[in-house]
Amino acid sequence: MTVPPSAPLPPAAPDPLRDPWIAPMRQALAEAAHAPGTGDVPVGAVVLSADGTVLGSGRNEREATGDPTAHAEVLALRAAAAAVGAWRLTGCTLVVTLEPCTMCAGAIVLSRVDRVVYGARDAKAGAVGSLWDVVRDRRLNHRPEVVTGVLEADCAALLTAFFRDL
Repeated sequence: MTVPPSAPLPPAAPDPLRDPWIAPMRQALAEAAHAPGTGDVPVGAVVLSADGTVLGSGRNEREATGDPTAHAEVLALRAAAAAVGAWRLTGCTLVVTLEPCTMCAGAIVLSRVDRVVYGARDAKAGAVGSLWDVVRDRRLNHRPEVVTGVLEADCAALLTAFFRDL
């Protein structure tokens, strides 16, 4: 039996793994949306405390600042560490629109965040499962939980539009 094209789609089934991260991912997307104004790739990140309070946020600022380490994740981790007054971000979650690169994956491990949540995969430079899997390397002393694909289509669309317009 075929469904007529005008028929409404059934509601998506609840996803207990990803649904809790939709609101913070929307905050990360809002951060990302500001990056193209300075010529930066639209990636945004937020760090949440265990109770869900935003401790830090960031967006790519490499072009804006001339700093090669000014990735959204690194800036959000720095802001969160400043907010808590310590470099150990135990109990925290990093939510980011694009799968972190090797530099950011290293910062995630070193900051001791409990969880990393990302939207779009990065097949060319992703270091949280796509090309490499730095954060789950058993040789390292800390391995955060990883949740992938939160608002993946929205995150990917923002990046696709940016690169299409270049």
